[in-house]
Amino acid sequence: MKPANILKALLYAVGLPAVLVLIWWAATLGAKNFFVPTPGTLLSTFAETWFGERIVSDVLPSLGRLVVGVVAAIVLGIVAGLLIGSVKWLRALTEPVLEFFRAVPPPVLVPVLMLLMGITDSMKVVVIISGCIWPVLLNTIEGVRAIDPVLSDSSHTYGITGAARVRYLVLPSAGPQIMAGVRQCLSIGLILMVISEMFASSSGLGFTIVQFQRSFAIPEMWSGIVILGLIGVAMSFIFQFTERRILRWYHGLREVENAV
Repeated sequence: MKPANILKALLYAVGLPAVLVLIWWAATLGAKNFFVPTPGTLLSTFAETWFGERIVSDVLPSLGRLVVGVVAAIVLGIVAGLLIGSVKWLRALTEPVLEFFRAVPPPVLVPVLMLLMGITDSMKVVVIISGCIWPVLLNTIEGVRAIDPVLSDSSHTYGITGAARVRYLVLPSAGPQIMAGVRQCLSIGLILMVISEMFASSSGLGFTIVQFQRSFAIPEMWSGIVILGLIGVAMSFIFQFTERRILRWYHGLREVENAV
């Protein structure tokens, strides 16, 4: 990438956040609102709170549960979606049940899972999976259903079946919709990670933020919200980088179409 393009991308990435911080700084200049810390106070509190033992005791366990839950949801959603989307009678059989469970808000399952599994890390991972799997599963099903019939018939004509058909036809055709589901899955996973730790936990980001709020440690509470936002931004960048590599052909095709 050319230096000019790198500089332009950097300005786009930090320009608006910098403007918002300046507005925040100007709005809180000279103010003494207990519930809204100044940028300087929040920055110093952030460093004191999270650059130490809390990285190991709270941040890393939360990230570990988030990664395990999201990865498991993606794998299960894609595998089940490929199977259901490829078999018409199975799709018709499971559609009402899938719609029912998709409509159930995952946070309401937390008390049920606490009773069934106890207050464990496995319970928190299952909470994440229970919400993250649906966008991946349903998008995969729709992506498989939307495969071009001409391409499908051609693959049968040339004897491309089984694993080869899935690899060279089904996954590339459904790939854009699968990745759209994965993107939704990431944001849902972060939300459910926090909720599961708020309900039942003695460590983690959700638990710590609630403890700060209950003890009126307002700057510390805001610093926890900031670190959640930073985790979300990092996940978004990782997803964009990965999607560009996986769907390189798709983005290249779109660029050609736009150029024409």
